[in-house]
Amino acid sequence: MKIIDTHCDALLKLQLAKRGSFFQQEPLNFTDSEALDTNFQRLHAGGVKVQFFAIFLYPDVPSDEKWQHALEQVDLFYTEVLGKNPAMKHIKKWEDIDRLKDNEIGAVLTLEGADAFGNDLMKLRQLYRLGVLSIGLTWNNANLCADGAGEPRGGGLTLLGKEVVRLNNEHRVFTDVSHLSVKGFWDVMELADYPMASHSNARALRNHPRNLDDDQAKAMFAKNGLIDVVFCLDFIKEDTSKVTIPDLIKHIDHFCGLGGVQNIGIGSDFDGIGAYIEDLENASKFQNLVNELQKRYSEEEVAGFAYRNFLEHRPGIQALRGIDNGRTSEKQSEVGIWQKR
Repeated sequence: MKIIDTHCDALLKLQLAKRGSFFQQEPLNFTDSEALDTNFQRLHAGGVKVQFFAIFLYPDVPSDEKWQHALEQVDLFYTEVLGKNPAMKHIKKWEDIDRLKDNEIGAVLTLEGADAFGNDLMKLRQLYRLGVLSIGLTWNNANLCADGAGEPRGGGLTLLGKEVVRLNNEHRVFTDVSHLSVKGFWDVMELADYPMASHSNARALRNHPRNLDDDQAKAMFAKNGLIDVVFCLDFIKEDTSKVTIPDLIKHIDHFCGLGGVQNIGIGSDFDGIGAYIEDLENASKFQNLVNELQKRYSEEEVAGFAYRNFLEHRPGIQALRGIDNGRTSEKQSEVGIWQKR
């Protein structure tokens, strides 16, 4: 079964390795490096059809270097991910997903934290032009747009942050809530046309500030937002000495119980985690998750979690597919790569 994964940190690993090469370390090869959970060979083996690649900067990167660090990761996306792997195709607009051929994997560029552009909206517009299709306003720290989930102050969106959400709406770009403070989350719910939690789990099962509580989850579902479950062990259960695929599925079960069966997806956080769910250690193992889900859910529901819910909640999907009064246009029926096979 095909997979859409809405979060990985391969670009950061590629950047750190390239910078480390100045100290006699070898840069990583995206095609087959064992150090990358989401290298091309593993994506192909795991049935991944679309992989999201985050631009992420550590908070200790000096302010005057953040834009350069972000551009380095964008450059690696173009040169290493796309440039050396012809089957990787850049998804520059949501319609491009429907044009992928059977042997191709879509690559989506995202931004995890607005630190990269500071208060310079010209830089933000440049990121849109470079193909960024999802923007999380924060990582765990605070910045000029909002407070993150780890910021003790717990503030919401600033005026700048609200303007970024407005621009995301205008450009049909997701606003990612996964790392926001609780107040920031609710500010986004008031403003965003396209909310998504790219990698978060259920706080009712694991009381962690990076997870969403039931009221937040219900608000996401009410706005047709996506919640993509994450493989980080500490977001799944308190005892991380052994975490299994059924432990992760409990979070899917919980969200389904809140009415979100059509709003759940996958946001692995591969290459951003250092410990793994048993039998789900890298992108080549995705079908192990699919197989376990099929023991509990219908084929249609599992396909929803794996890829279809995302396709149905892409920004502007009604305009793209011509859905009218519950009827599907001929254009939609022509999209063949997503059929069960």
